[in-house]
Amino acid sequence: MSASIGEGAVLVAGVDCSTQSTKVVVRDAATGGFVREGRAPHPDGTEVHPDVWWSAFERASDGLLDGVSAIAVGGQQHGMVVLDDAGAVVRPALLWNDTRSAGAAEDLIAELGGPAAWADAVGTVPVASITVTKLRWLARHEPDNAARVAGVMLPHDWLSWRLLGGGAAASGGDPAVPAVTDRGDASGTGYWSPAGGAYRFDLLERAFGRRVEVPRVLGPAEPAGHTPGGMLVGPGTGDNMAAALGVGARPGDVVVSIGTSGTVFAVHGEPTADPSGIVAGFADATGRFLPLVCTLNAARVLDVAARLLGTDHDGLDDLALAAEPGAGGLVLLPYLEGERTPNLPNATASLSGLRLVNATRENLARAAIEGLLCGLADGLEALRALGVDAKRVLLVGGGARSRALRAIAPAVLEAPVIVPPAGEYVADGAARQAAWALSGAADPPAWSLGSEPTLVEADPTPAVREAYAAARDAAYPS
Repeated sequence: MSASIGEGAVLVAGVDCSTQSTKVVVRDAATGGFVREGRAPHPDGTEVHPDVWWSAFERASDGLLDGVSAIAVGGQQHGMVVLDDAGAVVRPALLWNDTRSAGAAEDLIAELGGPAAWADAVGTVPVASITVTKLRWLARHEPDNAARVAGVMLPHDWLSWRLLGGGAAASGGDPAVPAVTDRGDASGTGYWSPAGGAYRFDLLERAFGRRVEVPRVLGPAEPAGHTPGGMLVGPGTGDNMAAALGVGARPGDVVVSIGTSGTVFAVHGEPTADPSGIVAGFADATGRFLPLVCTLNAARVLDVAARLLGTDHDGLDDLALAAEPGAGGLVLLPYLEGERTPNLPNATASLSGLRLVNATRENLARAAIEGLLCGLADGLEALRALGVDAKRVLLVGGGARSRALRAIAPAVLEAPVIVPPAGEYVADGAARQAAWALSGAADPPAWSLGSEPTLVEADPTPAVREAYAAARDAAYPS
C-alpha cells in the first residue's frame, strides 16, 4: 500500500537483511513518508549461503525501486562471509547465532591475556557470536576452506557490495569492486576498535593465522558509490545501529529490541569497555557509540511458548495477562539456543518451581514472558553500571507487538516504557541513512514515521528478577 507522496518527491529505500527475512521499505527522503514495502523469507538455520540474501532482496524489491534515488542496507551483525580471490563465496556464511565457535572464543580470550585485554583493545570480549571467533573456528576446523580465503565481509557489507556491482564474475559481478562497511557494523567484528577508529589487524591475524582483505570503513553518511543502474548506495550498517537510527534514538535513550535476538542498547557519547563481557562496546551509525547487551533468545521464546500451549500469540497474551506477577513461582530460563548473555553457549532452557498448585497454562505463559524480559532487564542494569544515561526506555521489535509483553515489560524492567508505533525500524533506519548520504547534510533528516508513541507504566516487581537470578545461578553457578 502506498502513501500519497507529492509529485517530484525524492525517494529512498532501506533494506533489512535479518536472520529470518529481507525487508525493503521505500520512503520520501525529505519527510520519511511511507511509500511502499516488500519482503521475502530466509531459510532457518545458523549458516546460509549469501546468495540466499541476494535472491531474497530481488524478490522483496521486485517493482519497488522505480524512481528510488538512494538505498542503504541494515544487516544482521557478526555473520562471517568469506570470499576467495575471484570474489566467490568459499563456504556458507556462519551467522551470529551459530555457537560452534564458543571454544575458539575461550582460546582467544586466554591468548590475549584475559577479558580485560579484549575490552581495552576493541570494546568487546569475544563470544561465539563475534566474527573474530568464527574466523578462528574456520582456520582450525576447515583448513582447506581457510586456505582459499582472500577476504572477509559481514552480511551487510556483502549485500552492499552486490548492489554496487561486486561479486564473482561467474555470477555476473565484478570482483574488483571495492568492498566497504561502516564503523557501526565493523565494531562487531572483534578486530575493529571503536575507540581507536581503526582495524586491529594483529587480532585478525591472531584469529585466522594471516591477514586477509577487509572492507574500507566509511563515515556515517559517506556514499559507498552507485549501483549499475545509478542509485546512490549509502554505507549501510548493522541491524542494531540501523534500528537506533530508525527509531530516532538520541543520547539518554535505551532501546530494548525484541526480535530473533533480544538487545538492549543506548546512544552514548563515549566508547565503553566492559571487562565482564556483558556489554559490547559498539559504535553507532551517527559517529557516536552504541553500548549493547544481546541475548540469543527473544521473540522465538514467545513462538515456542504459544506452540507448547496449543495457541497463537493472541492466546498467549490472554493466558499471560490472566496470571499474577511471578507466575505462581514458575521460572523459565529461556536458553533455547544456548545463550550469549550470560555467556552460556551450550545451555538449554529449563523450567523450575513447578508444583501442582501452579501448574497452569496461564502461569507457563507468564513465566515465558517474564523469563525473556529478565535477561533484558539484566542488560539494562549492566548499561547503567557503565554510566550510560537511561532517561527513556523504548520498546521495539516484532516481540513488542505482544500485548502481554508490553504490559509486563515496565514491571520487570522497573522503568516506564515507551512503545513507538509499530514499524520496520531497521529498514527505516537504513532508508534514513540513504537520505542522509544523498543530502550531504551534517545530520540525518528529521523524520516523523507515524503516530505518537504509547507510554506504558506498571509497579515494579523485583521479586520476579530475584527468582530468575536464583534459578539461573542454581542451574549455572559462576
